[in-house]
Amino acid sequence: MAKNLVIVESPAKAKTIEGYLGSDFTVKSSYGHVRDLGEKGISIDIENGFVPMYEISEDKKKVVAELKKMSKAADMVWLASDEDREGEAIAWHLSQSLELSEKKTKRIVFNEITKSAITKAIQNPRGINYDLVNAQQARRILDRLVGYELSPVLWKKVRPSLSAGRVQSVAVRLIVDRERERNKFKVDPFFRVNGLFTTSKATRAFKAELNQRFKTQNEAEKFLGACISHSFNVNNTETKPATKSPAAPFTTSTLQQEANRKLGFSVARTMQLAQKLYEAGKITYMRTDSVNMSDFALDASEKAIHSMFGKDFHQKRNYTTKSKGAQEAHECIRPTDFNVQSAGEDASAEKLYELIWKRGIASQMSDAKLEKTNIYISTPQSDLQFVAKGEVIKFEGFLKVYMESSDDDGDGKEDDANDQTLPPVVKGDALGYKEITAIERFTQPPSRYTEASLVKKLEELGIGRPSTYAPTISTIQKRQYVVKEEREGTPRNYAVLTVSGGKISKEQKTEITGAEKNKLFPTDIGSVVNDFLVDNFPKIMDFNFTALVEKEFDEIANGKVEWHAMIKEFYDPFHQNIVTTEKESKRVTGKRLLGVDPASKKNIYALVGRFGPMAQIGEIEDEEKPKYASIRGNLSIESITLAEALELFKLPKPIGTFEDKEMVVGIGRFGPYVRHDSKFVSIPKGTDPMEVDAAKAIELIKAKRESDANRLIQAFEEDDIKVLKGRFGAYIAQGKENYKIPKGEEPAALTLIRIKEIIAEADAKAPASKKAASSKANKAKKAGKAKKEPAAKKKAAPKSQKATSKSKKAAPAKKKPVAKAKKAAPKAKKATAKSKKKK
Repeated sequence: MAKNLVIVESPAKAKTIEGYLGSDFTVKSSYGHVRDLGEKGISIDIENGFVPMYEISEDKKKVVAELKKMSKAADMVWLASDEDREGEAIAWHLSQSLELSEKKTKRIVFNEITKSAITKAIQNPRGINYDLVNAQQARRILDRLVGYELSPVLWKKVRPSLSAGRVQSVAVRLIVDRERERNKFKVDPFFRVNGLFTTSKATRAFKAELNQRFKTQNEAEKFLGACISHSFNVNNTETKPATKSPAAPFTTSTLQQEANRKLGFSVARTMQLAQKLYEAGKITYMRTDSVNMSDFALDASEKAIHSMFGKDFHQKRNYTTKSKGAQEAHECIRPTDFNVQSAGEDASAEKLYELIWKRGIASQMSDAKLEKTNIYISTPQSDLQFVAKGEVIKFEGFLKVYMESSDDDGDGKEDDANDQTLPPVVKGDALGYKEITAIERFTQPPSRYTEASLVKKLEELGIGRPSTYAPTISTIQKRQYVVKEEREGTPRNYAVLTVSGGKISKEQKTEITGAEKNKLFPTDIGSVVNDFLVDNFPKIMDFNFTALVEKEFDEIANGKVEWHAMIKEFYDPFHQNIVTTEKESKRVTGKRLLGVDPASKKNIYALVGRFGPMAQIGEIEDEEKPKYASIRGNLSIESITLAEALELFKLPKPIGTFEDKEMVVGIGRFGPYVRHDSKFVSIPKGTDPMEVDAAKAIELIKAKRESDANRLIQAFEEDDIKVLKGRFGAYIAQGKENYKIPKGEEPAALTLIRIKEIIAEADAKAPASKKAASSKANKAKKAGKAKKEPAAKKKAAPKSQKATSKSKKAAPAKKKPVAKAKKAAPKAKKATAKSKKKK
């Protein structure tokens, strides 16, 4: 056993670091967090100062046991988790779980996994920073309190199995608000006029745009008519030098934005790839809001630029962070070696590394030098003129390597064509024209958010931190409050008026409008939950309040605020709000009256029901039960029309027979289907169930039979038992229960007796959970509930006070590590004070 045990977060990192350290060091991974708040109950002793009750995760018990054994045998344990709040918390949890003494424990941090960085870290160890630990604890505890107390309110007032979160709910609000802005937006037409002009001094025509847009076709036509006989000439020319400067090197949020825009990567995908590049020692730490580069990196980039492009292309730059509440003072995200232009274990990682390399190197390069030229051209109306814009690059500078992209700003304006080369003209020169065109355009509503633009907005508002953007965006999609989709546009006609050859021609063209790619849309349940939270918990949903909470976490991290006091100040009014809402608020469905059904003369509504968005004919109070139909496709309860709702009630409908049995098309809880011989066959996504005819239905039925036959290994129909092929291998199915086949046993050779033994053995090992699941399923059948509704959430529903009283009993066993932490904290602070004096 080596004298020194180094514990890092990931195995990939361990492998890289072990190569840099000598034989006296053994490097092991904790595989992330080893301890967290208990899963049963709230696991926070609210009445006794919000003491957290941590448990070693079930899947980490073996890891902790191995690390504990190795730490006892080592002379020194080095905690080398990441240099942020999560990393500091992991180091503290390890010290508690492994029962490490301060004498034989050292904390080291590094911003990159290179030999020099690791060596420097070993030479400069420190103790655990308890302020950072407490900031992470405060976030974890506050988020558990919000989720644990708020989610059950949603189950009662909106729908079972929902969840809420302090940051995720605010992110959903941004998306819902933007969708409603778009719905309210009034699209107005206008005419944009462009001319294609010629000069005797040049053979190529050049483009110019009129400096005013016309609101009506009549105005545009009148202007074009006057242009027919007008003698165009140059009113003025303007040439001036200009420069463009490079963007700062990447932070977490700007990397996520640019990778989304340029490479099409999701925020989560970007972070996965960046993590691998970091662990392989190719880039610096990928969770940061700093744009600062170390002196070493500045020198290295200078040498690389001189070597690759020449001295003229280098310009040393120091950037400062502008984002609200920028956290720990890390470096920016950059390559660890600027001479390495390509890295990564696959094509996606290579693309991301190339992006990081280009952005990093460009940030230290010279400005691009340009020459901008404007030509102003007379028109029949003295107060208007055409403007031609051109741009010539005199010196590429950083543009030789990289140009930052940008999001669509949604202002309805097209970008100016600045890249044309303009002819040499002077004031008074006569110009001819090839054509002048007025094209009908339309104002555009604010753009829907992409993952990139949502990250940008969250950062602007000061909501969340580098480590939270990706999980927040993933969570709101997993909860199905938001969907990321591509949607086809719809045709739209527009007018084109053209002056050419001394006359005006008119034509009508068609374009596709409203097409979307990878945009975030709120779901109906997302909108209803948002409205309920905004109405009943305005403070939690307030952007400024959420940002203020983040700021308080920062102050805890800086040792300026005591975390227990901060949690109490938040919790007391929040809990009272919970109690009041449970008593006084009504159940919400987002119900909207669409109109009257022509056939029954009853009201038709759109609302969110237990199983999702639906249309309803009639009232619940009526003698005759209401009729329901699921709302499908891109329709929503906020936008569906009466005509569209009536179409939904045309299903289920018979579409013919097959093998002397009726086929019926319908829409159920799990989507559109064909029902035949008491069996359901799913209709593929993208196929409109209204367009499924008998031939298509027979095709689907046959395909399903073939698929099922390929899955079936054995069948024992009398016992309702099948041996089937699954995604992860063969398994036994009895009714709705599935059972693993023990390793080494051949699925096709299993006898009925052996299968029953396997089922009995599995049930015996987990009798409580089986009974609970069975009981749950029976109740769900009676109540018409979904089988998937988790039983655990029902148990978690009791009020926090009850949960607290339960947690008190468990507290003694869990309080010890917390107490140790509290005793240790003052030492850490004293040590800090001493170090200040030394400085």
